[in-house]
This record gives sequence, C-alpha cells and structure tokens, in this order.
Amino acid sequence: MEQRVETLRPAEQGRRVRDLLRSPRRAVVVGASGADVRQHHRARPCLGSRRQRGQKGQALGRSRGGFSTKIHLKTDFDGHPIAFDLTGGEKGDAPHFPILLALGPDVDPRAAVADKGYASKANRQAARSRGIIPVIPHKANEKDRPGFFAKAIYKGRARIEQAVGKLKRFKRVALRCEKTKRNFASIVALAAGFTLVKSVHTT
Repeated sequence: MEQRVETLRPAEQGRRVRDLLRSPRRAVVVGASGADVRQHHRARPCLGSRRQRGQKGQALGRSRGGFSTKIHLKTDFDGHPIAFDLTGGEKGDAPHFPILLALGPDVDPRAAVADKGYASKANRQAARSRGIIPVIPHKANEKDRPGFFAKAIYKGRARIEQAVGKLKRFKRVALRCEKTKRNFASIVALAAGFTLVKSVHTT
C-alpha cells in the first residue's frame, strides 16, 4: 500500500497510460512492489468470490411461468387474509392443503373452499377429520364423483382471487424484490396488514 497518491501528467499524444503516472518525490511503498501488491502476504480469495449459498430454503423454484415463488393464501369468506405460506413455484398445491388448514387462528371453519389444484381424496379426508366441509371441485378423471356440488358456496372463491390481486398491487410482492424467504414473507405480511386495515377503515 503506497503512503502517497501518485500524480497525473497531462495526456499527450503517443504516450502510454503507464507514462501518465509519476511518483511523488519520496514515495514509500510498504511491502512488495509489482502487479500483486498486498498488505499481508497470505493467500486470500479474490473479491466477489464469496461462498454461494444457493436457493435452498428461499422459496424459489422454476415452473412453467418462470423462476418464481408461490403464495398459498388462506382467507375468510369475505376475502380478508388470515394466513399464508411460501413455496417455490414448482411446488404443487394439493400437498400444501393440510398445512393451510393448520395455519391461522385455532378455529376450524364450517367449510373450506379451494380450486381444483387442491383436489384429492386425502385433502377432503383431512378437512372432514377436522369437522370441515370440503368445497373442492372434482377433477374430470376422478372416479366415484358425487352428483351434488355446493356451487353457491364455491362462488365465494372469487374473493380469494381478489385478495391475491390486492397483494400483487404491492410492487415488492409482485416482483419478489427480496432474496430470502424470511424477508419476502415479511413484505407479504405487511401488504396483507395494509389490506386488512383498508378493509376495516370506514372514515
């Protein structure tokens, strides 16, 4: 490390960059000179070569829509957010249904409304075991489909889609600006809080 800063000569045509530098009168250099000048003569990694941590546990994954994060949102029948969980974009919806049932207040609803992505016998049984009526449409290839389906209740699922749309109005939620799952979950929770405050604000 040099103790004095080198001065610059005026650039003249035909001179090289090295010739533009001239040392002060008593420039003192500590350590070895040359292209690799270090304060300590120990091996060290180059700048920018920190250990790569990867995307494990960051709720990031590649799906048909690209590299994204999936927000599994749980709301009440009015579309107010209750709880949510984050997974990578490649994760399926159906395996996450029991987790959503356990999230939020310790109060079991009378019915659980979900789209076909959560359709499975295991999910319907998980809801019934908690005394919840599963309002999940059956897939076309399912066997022993019942003839009755609560279409009037299922129409309320549109409020869940509207709640997701309100969350995506926040730029940091829509663009996933945070790298870690913890930070992104904080932003989603903040956006959900703003949505709740706005829904009860009447003045």
